[in-house]
Amino acid sequence: MIAIVDYGMGNLRSVEKGFKKVGIDATVTSDPKIVDNARAIVLPGVGAFRDCIKNLSDLSLTEAVVRSIGKGKPYLGICLGLQVLFSESEEFGRCRGLDIFKGKVVKFRFEEFGGKVPHMGWNNINIINRPPVLSEIPDNSFFYFVHSFYVVPEDKSIIAATTDYGVTFTSMIWKDNVFATQFHPEKSQGLGLKVLTGFGEFVKKA
Repeated sequence: MIAIVDYGMGNLRSVEKGFKKVGIDATVTSDPKIVDNARAIVLPGVGAFRDCIKNLSDLSLTEAVVRSIGKGKPYLGICLGLQVLFSESEEFGRCRGLDIFKGKVVKFRFEEFGGKVPHMGWNNINIINRPPVLSEIPDNSFFYFVHSFYVVPEDKSIIAATTDYGVTFTSMIWKDNVFATQFHPEKSQGLGLKVLTGFGEFVKKA
């Protein structure tokens, strides 16, 4: 069973429906014990970094998530579920993240490129280091984004894909059991469902 972590933010039901559409058992939960016992975890989210960290802590989910990653369970982070893996965010002042990976979360600077913030809509990804969950995804495929911040990893080897939006930013990371996307597979139609299918296949083999 895949546990979709419910900390009060994000398109939880859309993610759950996406998995069910491709025949994968996934359950929305805010119970740390269920997260601990799950075979894999998914952390989606839309909203503020600080609120995400606070809600995870208030619901006693922080330790369960970090513990699961440390045990080698497959992890899929979506949007905020990518960002909170890093050391800190500059959103609304400095806020500490889960520090699974060294790096920070920074805001698109409107004055640097004259684009609109948030970055919202369809954009393509450039696959740098193809993870198993993208095995069926052609390079330069389009996915749906909605975000004002992006991650800057210190370890560039974890970057799986990048996207151009005024700047070239990291749109997906991968290291061992951890996969995380800045784009939303659950909102990305057929190709997004293929990403969820790829994660499900990885979970079966793990």
